[in-house]
Amino acid sequence: QVQLIESGGGLVQAGGSLRLSCVASGRTFSDNAMAWFRQAPGKEREFVAAINWVGLRASYAESVKGRFTISRVNAKNTLYLQMDNMKPDVTAIYACGFHSGADWYGVNFIRSWGQGTQVTVCS
Repeated sequence: QVQLIESGGGLVQAGGSLRLSCVASGRTFSDNAMAWFRQAPGKEREFVAAINWVGLRASYAESVKGRFTISRVNAKNTLYLQMDNMKPDVTAIYACGFHSGADWYGVNFIRSWGQGTQVTVCS
């Protein structure tokens, strides 16, 4: 079972940037796709971005394309989400997910979740 711990959340003004990190432990990290999801108050969890096992293929929600970048450093067992030009509507708890396969096939293949980190953007 893999354990995931997110960090890097916080309070930022609109237009600012944050970089979230997700550190994995407990099993091999480099063989599996990873993803970021978020959940805002009163809303369902939604997909943000995903990356394949080697980091060469990424998928993004339309709402974050051009502003968010997902990446990974397998040697550090770490997944990242760079968030730029942030707007208040991205305020949510952001959580990383460990995918069962090497390539991204969707949320149904997420096997482990982190506890999440709060991101708040004020205007």
